[in-house]
Amino acid sequence: MVRPWFGLVLSLLLLGGCSSAPKRPAATVTIKNMVTTQLDLVHNAMDQGNYEQALVLLEEARRLAVSTDDPELLIREGLARGTILYTLGRSEEADAVWNHALAEAELAGEAELAAIVRIYKARSMLLSDGTTADTVKAQVYTELGAIGSDKLSLALGWTVIGLAEKELRRWAEAEGAVQKALAIHEKDNYLEQAAYDWFLIGSIRSIAGQYERALDALGKAIRFDRRAENSYGLGKDWQAHGDVCKKMGNLDAAATAYRRAAAIFRSIFLEQEALQVEERLIP
Repeated sequence: MVRPWFGLVLSLLLLGGCSSAPKRPAATVTIKNMVTTQLDLVHNAMDQGNYEQALVLLEEARRLAVSTDDPELLIREGLARGTILYTLGRSEEADAVWNHALAEAELAGEAELAAIVRIYKARSMLLSDGTTADTVKAQVYTELGAIGSDKLSLALGWTVIGLAEKELRRWAEAEGAVQKALAIHEKDNYLEQAAYDWFLIGSIRSIAGQYERALDALGKAIRFDRRAENSYGLGKDWQAHGDVCKKMGNLDAAATAYRRAAAIFRSIFLEQEALQVEERLIP
């Protein structure tokens, strides 16, 4: 197919004949900005627990990324898609998407993006396929060395290391790794991510039997999620708060927290989650 080069050449000639013509930009990023905006909407839906909606929103991001043939956009879309599929329990599909993103990164010579994809894969391996926590931790430490300016991916790496240390029951090391992710998120006002960090720290402290400190961490998670208006996160925070109170034998406080969590879930039309929390009220 012949490309319409004549019109392009004519435009260049006309511009070249005018000494006052503005300098042309080195690259056009209009569609890239549109994809970034669309991915933000996807991540917002994910933070609210609306994974099916996130998949729908992702279709437009995918279409735009394909239209520009931009490896970075294609890889970012793949990371989001794989995460959603994995969260929905479609782990084989998620792994296939991540493998495709990894191949794209390696073909494009994008070492940093390839490292980021491998961190995503490492997180799923830790949570599902029996890979040892020591193996995952060692891999993520290696991948962190290839990550430069992408602070959120750096934070994710520390979170995965924290999860590996938690699996190894090394409580201080687990919290220390998550605190490194938290420092990144708090500095740049990534409110939902900071809330999750505190949620995870609360979980670590709870399993370690440090119940008062766990409640303190969950209180901070709640404050960050309130600032972010993250209803789904707030429901999970109060659910965890109830779990810790129940461990402490404070059943009245646990019931109050569970009811609050259920009310929040219902306010965003997540009836199944609300019912599951209310089941915890049963002795």
